[in-house]
Amino acid sequence: MPPETGTSTRAASPRPHIGYAAQLEQFAPAEAVALAALAEQHGFTGTSASDHFQPWTPQQGQAGFVWNVLTAAAERTAGDIGTGVTAPTFRYHPAMVAQASATLAAMYPGRHWLGVGSGEALNEHIVGQYWPEAPDRINRMFEAVDVIKKLFSASAAGRDVKHAGEFFTLESTRLWTMPEQAPPIYVATAGPLTARRAGRTVDGLITVGSPAEKIALLFERFAQGAREAGRDPATMPRILQLHVSWAETDEQAMANALTEWPNGAMPFGKSDVRSPYEFIQIARLVRPEDFEGRMLVSSDPDVHRAHLQRYLDLGFDRIYLHNVGRNQREFLEVFGREVLPGLSR
Repeated sequence: MPPETGTSTRAASPRPHIGYAAQLEQFAPAEAVALAALAEQHGFTGTSASDHFQPWTPQQGQAGFVWNVLTAAAERTAGDIGTGVTAPTFRYHPAMVAQASATLAAMYPGRHWLGVGSGEALNEHIVGQYWPEAPDRINRMFEAVDVIKKLFSASAAGRDVKHAGEFFTLESTRLWTMPEQAPPIYVATAGPLTARRAGRTVDGLITVGSPAEKIALLFERFAQGAREAGRDPATMPRILQLHVSWAETDEQAMANALTEWPNGAMPFGKSDVRSPYEFIQIARLVRPEDFEGRMLVSSDPDVHRAHLQRYLDLGFDRIYLHNVGRNQREFLEVFGREVLPGLSR
């Protein structure tokens, strides 16, 4: 089992924390749970699960409810479990996310973490609200985090709490089911301003694969924010969500990427696209060369191992890995045998 919730893995054993990213856009809930269990058998050390109301493209074909899947996965595994990521802002009121997260943490002490983001129109616009610009969405996310933290801290102390803010209202209440230790909250971002704000506000940072200089700036701003709040950034996890395409041949790996995950090659922000059918129209323009520098596509386990090691060397504490093809069982077996054992902190 990973270290106690909320602590960094930086001083842990030499073998790094490589978790399995269960993409609920691609796999039906029961299959996603079975794959999470199989991943652990092959040496993966935790599970993150995506929170989508719709898949990116119709080809992906699924969008199970993340909280059900995480609960079932927790029953089948022993590692950490978290949302990678959820948006407590439009589809959900933050009080509901707080209740779901607290319940999961109470059921599986020390294992659950709450990953949050500012959301995408693909999932959040479905409730019919106005879809605002990015700064508004980010402000809304941080206010939601404030509501969740208030509920966690007040409920742990046996008190009611209320909130009246710019975006959310909470009448006097508490979470009646609380774990002994509240789950840590991690914010997902690729922007340095949001990273600095996250360092002041939450327990850790989640981001995606990017050039080394961009990641270094992100870490620098996150650490700056943490120190401004009197916190030690060395104790705050830095988490990577990484998409790759592996198959037995390079040709099949590329075919999987083009068929199953063309969104990984799109060179623009995707937060404002509202429909899988819009994404599939854009996907028709994606070419193999568009994946260059955005997502590793290779059949060579050594190339994948070097790719993962590069991110570990940049300072990530945990990586949650997603192979974009349907060949999940083969991927887990090969990576468990040929990739994970060669990685080090």
